[in-house]
Formats: sequence, structure tokens, C-alpha cells
Amino acid sequence: MRTEAVNRVKLVFTLFDADGNGFIEAADFELMAARVIEAVPDADEARKNAMLAAFRNYWTTLATELDADHDNKVSFEEYAACVLAPERFAAAISEFARSLAAMGDPDGDGLIERPVFVALMTAIGFDLPNIHALFDAFGPTAADRITVPVWVAGIEEFYAPDKAGIPGDFLVKEPAA
Repeated sequence: MRTEAVNRVKLVFTLFDADGNGFIEAADFELMAARVIEAVPDADEARKNAMLAAFRNYWTTLATELDADHDNKVSFEEYAACVLAPERFAAAISEFARSLAAMGDPDGDGLIERPVFVALMTAIGFDLPNIHALFDAFGPTAADRITVPVWVAGIEEFYAPDKAGIPGDFLVKEPAA
């Protein structure tokens, strides 16, 4: 497993552990979903519902795969074992990626504008300089937009244990001074 992948997973786990208790729980995913949905008030109800369903499926997949003692909590070790095993988690990640990108495209034109991208990524908890570095790495158009498929692929790639040197690595790098 690549160090870059482990660093990406550590960051995401920290963001999902909304209450900072060292575990992720269903309530953490509900809180994150609410933040993301609030970040794009122009998204239609179908997009909002799909995003909420994706967060809930993400949690259900984790709980089903990992919560052996049924305490409704997942530790970092349990989380890393699941999300870095594509055969166990690819469907949940793909659903999440498609739903998040759809939230970023509230007008349905297939393009995500930087302000909406920044709002969503900020709602998740990523640092602003890293968000901009990621957006730039996706190769925005002259109108400062990226395509939905580019972002979906970037999210799916972020969870790949064999990937390095990907745009998603900008989310875990220290911003340039």
C-alpha cells in the first residue's frame, strides 16, 4: 500500500470523525451530509437526496464490513482496511463520487465552477489552499470550471491504494508558503 494512499485515508478519517472521539459513527456521516447539502443551496432535491443517500450508504458499507462487535463505531484501523480494499468499497465510493459531483453541478451542465467546488470541499473540511491546488490540478477551463467526470474520477482515484502523484494528493500536502 502506497504511503500517499495511507495519508489520504488518514485525512479523510479525521474529517469524518466530526466529534473527534477517534471513531467514525453514523452521526458523523449525517453531520457531514448536512454540511455538504447546505453548501449548495441551489441544488435540487434529487441531488440533495442522492448526496444524503450516498453518505448513508458510505456509513452502512463501513458498518457492515467492519463493525464486528456491533458497537456502531469504526476505528481508523478498521476504516483503512476497508477503504483501501477496492473490492470491498468501490461501489460506495463510486456512488459518493457521483453524488458529490452532481451536487457541484446544480444547473446540470456537466461543469463545476470553482466557487461551488470550494464550497463543497470546505463543507467537508479540507483546507482552502489545498482545495484550490486540487481544482487547479484538475485543469480547469478558461472559465474556471472542471467537468463532472474529471471530479468523479479524481474522487475514485483518491481512494486507490496503488495511486501516487494524483491530483487528490494536493489535499494532504502542506500548502506552499
